[in-house]
Amino acid sequence: MTRSISKLTGLLVAAALVGTAGLSAAERKAPDEAGVKSVTFDEVKLELKKGDPYDSSLLTAAVKKLDGKTIRIRGYILPSFQQTGIKNFVLVRDNMECCFGPGALLHDCILVEMVPPASTIFTVRPVSVEGTFSIREWKDPDGKHLAIYHLDGKEVK
Repeated sequence: MTRSISKLTGLLVAAALVGTAGLSAAERKAPDEAGVKSVTFDEVKLELKKGDPYDSSLLTAAVKKLDGKTIRIRGYILPSFQQTGIKNFVLVRDNMECCFGPGALLHDCILVEMVPPASTIFTVRPVSVEGTFSIREWKDPDGKHLAIYHLDGKEVK
């Protein structure tokens, strides 16, 4: 009996691998049934080094294609003083144990504004945020770019 279950499990895994072997990475990451595309921070990365000025010509065709689309992306909520009922936050690539977070490259953060009545709570664990992605420059009073990506957040898990 155990051997039969083990054999069946092996066959199912093999079938799943064969079923996806011929698919490109884009096809494996196609939008789900609800039309939500899973995206990583690597997919919105630009040819930009720390301290380089931002120019919209740096946007890749892949990033431009995401503009206005519903996506799901994993990252960390940048800590603030608010712990519950959070309506706006910065989603960062890393939990700031490295070089991300404040002062990170522009493509390492996304400004998230939760669509009412949605809100979230702060956690130190990675979260998955779903919403409408847009390219929207946000500058400080001196004209320095602070962020270029925006998400109208519908759900945080």
